[in-house]
Amino acid sequence: MSPLARPGRRRTLLTATLLAVVLLFSLFTFTGLGQQVFCLGGAALCDARAITAPGASGTPKGGGNDGKPGARKGCASPRACGYPDATTTGPRIATLTPQSTGNAAIRTDGTVIKGWDITGSLDIYANDVTVIDSRITSTNWWGINLRPGYSGLRVLHTTITAVPGKGPDNGGSDYAVSNMSTSPVEVGYCDISVFGDALSMGQGDLHDNYVHDITPFRNLGGEWQHTNAVISNGGGKGKLTIRHNTLLNPTPADKGASAAVGLFADSAPVTHTVVDDNWLAGGAYTLYAGGKDATGIEVTDNVFSPQYYPQGGKYGPVAYWNPTGEGNVWRGNWMADGTPVAPPKP
Repeated sequence: MSPLARPGRRRTLLTATLLAVVLLFSLFTFTGLGQQVFCLGGAALCDARAITAPGASGTPKGGGNDGKPGARKGCASPRACGYPDATTTGPRIATLTPQSTGNAAIRTDGTVIKGWDITGSLDIYANDVTVIDSRITSTNWWGINLRPGYSGLRVLHTTITAVPGKGPDNGGSDYAVSNMSTSPVEVGYCDISVFGDALSMGQGDLHDNYVHDITPFRNLGGEWQHTNAVISNGGGKGKLTIRHNTLLNPTPADKGASAAVGLFADSAPVTHTVVDDNWLAGGAYTLYAGGKDATGIEVTDNVFSPQYYPQGGKYGPVAYWNPTGEGNVWRGNWMADGTPVAPPKP
C-alpha cells in the first residue's frame, strides 16, 4: 500500500469508530440500558423504556399562559371535556402479578416496581424510586409514603385504593400518596379512591390523575376526618403543580368534607402553587385557596362542576383567596355550564 493511501484509510477507520460511538450512545440513551435499575420481581416486570419522562403527558393540556385554549365549557362530565377518568388512568398492563407485601420498606435507590398487584403499602426510604403500571390496595395509613430526606419518587399509571373499614385510623386510611420530604413527587395518570386525603404534599407535580369516591370516616378522636382530593398544609420548599386532573370529593359536608383542592396554611403560608386546567367538584368549598398570607398562587382555566352541589362545593366554589398576595393570579375559571367563577370579595 502506498503512503498516499494511509491517510484515507485512517479517515475511514476514524469515521467508522465515531459512528460506532454514536450508535452505542443512542442505544444507551433511548432504550434505557444506561439507567441503573433494580427491579422487584425480576426483569420481566421492569422495562425502563416504559417509564415516561418526568411530567410527560400524552394528553393535550388546557389553558395557561402559552396560548393554549382555556377551560372547557358546557360539558356534562370530565370525559366529555377531555379530563381523566377510569379509562385514561391506572395500569396499562392487563395482567398484574399478585404480591402480598404488608407495609414494605423500599431502601434501594433506583428501585422500579412495575406490573405488581400489591396488597399492602410502600414506605419509601430511597431515592429515585418509580412505581408504574401497578395496583396498590392498602389497609395502612397510606398507599405510598416518601420519607424525609429522600427524593425522586415517581408514581405513574397506577391504581391506589384502600379497603373501607380496614384502615388504622379507626377503620379509615388517610393518604394515597404522602410526601413527607422537602423534594417534589410526581404522580401522573393514577386512579385513586377511598383515602381521606388522597394526594398530600406541599411540593410536586400532580397531573392527569383521577381522584374519586373518597370514603368518609370518623378518626381515632371520634370526629369526622376532613377529606380532600389534594391537600397541602403549606410550607412547601418547592413548587406544587396541580394540572389536568379530575378531582372529586363526594363527601357530605356534615361528614368531614373540606375540598377538592385544599391549600391550608396549617404549617406555614402556602406559596408557589399552580392549580391549572382541572375538573373540580365537591367539598365544603371546592377550592380552599391558601388564606391571607398566600403568595404565588395561580388558579387558571379550571372547570368547577355541579356534580354534587350547584356551586361546585356545598357553600361555594372557592374560599380564602388572597387577591392582593404577590404573584397571585385568578383567571379563566368557569362552572361547567360556562358561567365565570370569581372568588369572593374580601
